[in-house]
Amino acid sequence: MTPEETARLKRLKIRCWRRGTKEMDLLLGPFADALLEGRTRTDLDAFEALIAEGDQQIYRWISGSEPGPEDHGPALDAVRRFHGLAA
Repeated sequence: MTPEETARLKRLKIRCWRRGTKEMDLLLGPFADALLEGRTRTDLDAFEALIAEGDQQIYRWISGSEPGPEDHGPALDAVRRFHGLAA
């Protein structure tokens, strides 16, 4: 892993653990710690685009109370599966 990739993973993990709400910290933080390493650049790009969204919106998408946008579908599905929320 290059130094740039290592730095990117570190930034993503920090962003996942230091969200605006505790609920999102607990949904995204453990996922980032467990599964971000070894992901493809495309997967990381998609996950980074997801976490750029607002916490309340991401929470509704993960919980299934609102359908998520198609472009965030794979990242949302990965987080849901990690937490046993996949349908």
